[in-house]
Amino acid sequence: MSWLGNPLLSWAGAAVLLFWFVGAHNRLVRLRSTALQAYAALDALLVRQLDFVQASLDVPPTADDLSRTAAPALKAAAGQALTVLGATRAKPLDPAAMGALATALRVLLAAWERAHPDEVVSFEADGTLSRPASLLGPRESGAGASPAPAATPMAWPEPSALVEITRAQFNAAVRQYNAAIRQFPAVFVAWAFRLTAAAPLV
Repeated sequence: MSWLGNPLLSWAGAAVLLFWFVGAHNRLVRLRSTALQAYAALDALLVRQLDFVQASLDVPPTADDLSRTAAPALKAAAGQALTVLGATRAKPLDPAAMGALATALRVLLAAWERAHPDEVVSFEADGTLSRPASLLGPRESGAGASPAPAATPMAWPEPSALVEITRAQFNAAVRQYNAAIRQFPAVFVAWAFRLTAAAPLV
């Protein structure tokens, strides 16, 4: 008699399958929750960066200051970034929303560098200094190959390593979640509950 004809074995097999399914689902949900929590921490630091930019715009530039001509572009970029950040907050794991946020932040950072070329400081993901303005100046366009986007530090307006560390933590959580939902056979659980891949902030 095969195990399919044995009710006890059939129930045991069904129970094992159910426990595996629930365990796989809980793991995916836990990884997704970790990514969401990591974004919440990043979101708070991005708001702090925008507050820093807004405060700088409240200081009238001097007549010979580069920021006098760059201030309107910086103000527009900050407003756009704030709007996109608010929209991303509702669906932080949506690739389209994260792509829009990444673009808005890049525009903001470029505008900040034009307005304050001598105040550009960026950090690596581990918090070590990456690019001090006193040595390397504003964003360079060297002829060499660019590093991978995920490894490229951002020069935030408020010189803080914490935001770059937190961005790296969010990106790592997203990569771990994406890897989990693509694994076999957990991919079937992800499909059943419509758990789709997220996007890092690069």
